[in-house]
Amino acid sequence: MSNLFRLLTALAAGTLLGLGLAVSQMIDPAKVLNFLDIFGNWDPSLAFVMAGGLAVNALITPFILKRQRPLLAEFFRLPLKVEIDKRIIIGGILFGIGWGLAGYCPGPIITSLSFIDRDILIVFIAFVVGTFASRWALAHTKNTA
Repeated sequence: MSNLFRLLTALAAGTLLGLGLAVSQMIDPAKVLNFLDIFGNWDPSLAFVMAGGLAVNALITPFILKRQRPLLAEFFRLPLKVEIDKRIIIGGILFGIGWGLAGYCPGPIITSLSFIDRDILIVFIAFVVGTFASRWALAHTKNTA
């Protein structure tokens, strides 16, 4: 299977995800912030979008994992780590704080780049800097530990 076909398939999947985020209005930070505002102008629609995604995943994943290998890869890449440790907890807290402050998580950030808006560019740059800073910090702590 050619690398170009895999890249085009990834592009199609990412485009479908972006379209789903746009149709469900999950690229609107006000929608996300209203979901987090449970004592104010609460909007539960994000919960329905997440529940829909979880339902599809719960129904389809068992059938996919019955295959010997994925359609477009040599083997399944499943997480090996199943314990909840301090890195998972701290990462989740930092992710949640960033999501609450900006109203964006990574998928909607990238989808929203199509707006070519200064605010989303600032959020995207912060996302990229944070990603590289966390990789540097993890590499640095592994080398000194």
